[in-house]
Amino acid sequence: MLNWSPIPKRFGQLKSTASHLMHNFFDPDKPHNSKPLDQDNLAPPTSQAPSWRSPRMILLTTIALGLGLVGLSVRYLRESPLTDTTRSPEVTTQAQSVTDWVVTRQPIQQRLEATGSVIAADLLPVLPKVTGLQIKDVLVEEGDLVTADQVLVTLDQDILTAQIQRQEAEVSAAQAAVRQQQAALNQVKAELTDAETNFQRFQTLESNGAISTQELDTRLTTLQTAQESVLLAEANIQSAEANVRSQQAQLNQLKIQLEQTLVRSPASGLIAERFARIGDVTRISEPLFRLIRDRRLELEVNLPETELGQIEPGTAVDITSDSNPTLKFQGRLKRVAPLIDPESRQARLKIDLPTSTQLQPGMFLRASFLVSDRLGVVVPSEAIVPQDGDDNVVYRLDQDNRAIAQSVELGEILDDVDGLPQIEIRSGLQVGDRIIVAGARYVNDGDRVQIVRK
Repeated sequence: MLNWSPIPKRFGQLKSTASHLMHNFFDPDKPHNSKPLDQDNLAPPTSQAPSWRSPRMILLTTIALGLGLVGLSVRYLRESPLTDTTRSPEVTTQAQSVTDWVVTRQPIQQRLEATGSVIAADLLPVLPKVTGLQIKDVLVEEGDLVTADQVLVTLDQDILTAQIQRQEAEVSAAQAAVRQQQAALNQVKAELTDAETNFQRFQTLESNGAISTQELDTRLTTLQTAQESVLLAEANIQSAEANVRSQQAQLNQLKIQLEQTLVRSPASGLIAERFARIGDVTRISEPLFRLIRDRRLELEVNLPETELGQIEPGTAVDITSDSNPTLKFQGRLKRVAPLIDPESRQARLKIDLPTSTQLQPGMFLRASFLVSDRLGVVVPSEAIVPQDGDDNVVYRLDQDNRAIAQSVELGEILDDVDGLPQIEIRSGLQVGDRIIVAGARYVNDGDRVQIVRK
């Protein structure tokens, strides 16, 4: 910007000079050497030099003086050393206030993020073992912790009790039949003994000629009949004893069913769902409860197939909740499903969760897989100043607190440190470099800055 301040002063000087000249030319009171003319001797005008006081001469003189003033002004402007006020040594620019940061190496953890829902690792149905019985009482509710063999439901026992009593009578009758058959066997065995004795005696008599052969044959027939009667009696006993066993088995089955009217938990765990209602009739195909075995839960998430190569079973997983920031757990990748969804190109992953009352099936959680852990140069993201294209710069500070633009290559975006988002610098900075953080977007290369401390 040009400095015009001396111009009014010079114009004032020119104006004073012009006024002085005009006064000398046109002041009527100024004395002249000419004498007054005699009016009687006036004659018609003749050819002579024009008077300086004529209007025409006054106009010409004024124009000439104006042109002279303009010429002097132009000459003065050309000769005057006009300067740009932005370069005047009297004008100073205040240094930009910024904060600085010393570059160090910090741990860099590369992670994969996924979200999913909590499910039961083993969800067991609790089924009744007896069908057709009415539910008499339900002893647990959803959310209750139970132990193995704990009674959960009692069923009506009246029908089974009556059946057991009838069956016990059947068993007694069968046992009585066995005793009867045993007595019959004893009788035919005695008859067999007599028949054997008589046959031996008649053999002796027949050999001595005391009796005929026909009589001996009769005794032989009696002996054979007795033998057959014994065999038949023994078979009857076996049948009666088999009937006793059958009736006893039925009785035992009824007693087992009576015991099964107390529905017990198949394992320790957590009651996840309750279907049993008092008064309902049991069916062996309809569960009374669903039980989470040992309260073991899993987090089921999906991960793109392109990232599966970075993880394996056993990989550590940090578990957090968006709805509850205080909920933080450590888990382990249990398994990766062998099949990938052909539409989403994602695989299903199961993550083991620790036992905790804070975790419930159906919860929405976030999983963070740690895939690498290394040291690297890290700076606050506020220090990064984007340029045209994909270029980025960081302003380093020299010993005189002058900003030096430094191109950098960015890496991973990291978690906050002291409330400042961090970003990895792969190249462009060295450990120990001092850089501008807050205010970096308001400085230029070479600017001197003022460091302030937060």
